[in-house]
Amino acid sequence: MRRLRRIKIFATLGPASSDSAMIRKLFEAGADVFRINMSHTSHDMMRELIKTIRNVESSYGRPIGILVDLQGPKLRVGMFGNGPIQLNNGATFVLDSSKEPGDADRVHLPHPEILSALKVGDAMLLDDGKVRLICEETSPDRAVTRVVIGGKMSDRKGVSLPDTDLPMSAMTNKDRADLEAACEAGIDWVALSFVQRAEDVAEAKRMIRGRAAVMAKIEKPQAIDRLDDILDVSDALMVARGDLGVEMPLERVPSLQKQMTRMARRAGKPVVVATQMLESMISSPVPTRAEVSDVATAVYEGADAIMLSAESAAGKYPVEAVSTMNRIGEEVERDPLYRTVVTAQRPEPEATAGDAIAGAARQVAETLDLSAIICWTSSGSTALRVARERPKVPVVAITPNINTGRKLSAVWGVHCVVAEDAKDQDDMVDRAGRIAFRDGFAKSGQRVIIVAGVPLGTPGATNMVRIAYVGPTDTEV
Repeated sequence: MRRLRRIKIFATLGPASSDSAMIRKLFEAGADVFRINMSHTSHDMMRELIKTIRNVESSYGRPIGILVDLQGPKLRVGMFGNGPIQLNNGATFVLDSSKEPGDADRVHLPHPEILSALKVGDAMLLDDGKVRLICEETSPDRAVTRVVIGGKMSDRKGVSLPDTDLPMSAMTNKDRADLEAACEAGIDWVALSFVQRAEDVAEAKRMIRGRAAVMAKIEKPQAIDRLDDILDVSDALMVARGDLGVEMPLERVPSLQKQMTRMARRAGKPVVVATQMLESMISSPVPTRAEVSDVATAVYEGADAIMLSAESAAGKYPVEAVSTMNRIGEEVERDPLYRTVVTAQRPEPEATAGDAIAGAARQVAETLDLSAIICWTSSGSTALRVARERPKVPVVAITPNINTGRKLSAVWGVHCVVAEDAKDQDDMVDRAGRIAFRDGFAKSGQRVIIVAGVPLGTPGATNMVRIAYVGPTDTEV
């Protein structure tokens, strides 16, 4: 199951893709990581999906990543007494703490933390940004707003606050319960929704206690303002363009996507581009030309992964959507311009032994036209540093830790193999050659470069490079 592309594909599971046969088809079509959206999934269903994915994984002998996406705090208005209302431009509309049913003049806002945090001049976006209000008076009990963009409003519509820093956690009680259940079930990645600050990620990490890696979803303006701090404590980023495009001007989203992609690469952490990538394939067997260009842009930018949401979870053509994304990735990466773009964006190595070794391995491999870079890695850090270089030659990560292999399934260009740890350096070199030969990365007589940490099995100690020939007997592992 060697992929012919470097960028990875996340596929969301749902009603259209929850049985074993479909998950198997999605994996064969190109899915590297499966996303479980806890907004629509019970704990029992989550555990069943994880069990199914692990069965598929064992039958193919290749690590498959599982991402659990937490719902996060969903802010909504209350109920209206006589059905939907129409808000007209210039009208005054009040959101307050009264639990009385709403009308054309007011509605309950069941979030006292919002009323306490709002300031005069703050915008309030209702129903995915279709209705826009501006606060003119605020108090802990009510907010008097002016309707800037009117529209129809009905029960329980969502509220977005692009200008307001809310004094609340990115995790609700439901999220905490979901997170604990997911960690107990053995997932690999946790996506944290509506992150506002680095402390949100730190809170999740305290609960996780090393059982999974944390991916911060960037979908709020407050997170953009603190991106450096959030990236420092996160294991990966997701460019969550849906909510980001609601809370910020749409025209800013493409530039923010590029900035986040480059920031994450500089930090050597995976970045996933998500939301509406092949949206039309929910109901159509082929995407629009604009969607193909959108996916291609993420590939050209050097993102680690691209993600399907409703296309694979609830659409009519889940397998076709994954196959289409797979073909786009392969085609872009064959373009000579792709290598030019990725190389031009290569960050300078950080002043660490790991970065220096990774940079040197990439340069040696390309100068000598070696067949592959083989990383022996316990924690995954060696493979992450090499992937940061976006080398021209394939990257193979060999790890004794299945959990490391599953996490690396989200990382650009890394083909992961789970194998018993090497006994010594000779064994390490010998088996690296055998695995490269077996999986089609090198032929007999070709050379590979091996990167590892010595003593073997020491997490994060990338300090050794060795060039080795693949011998004619390298046919068994």
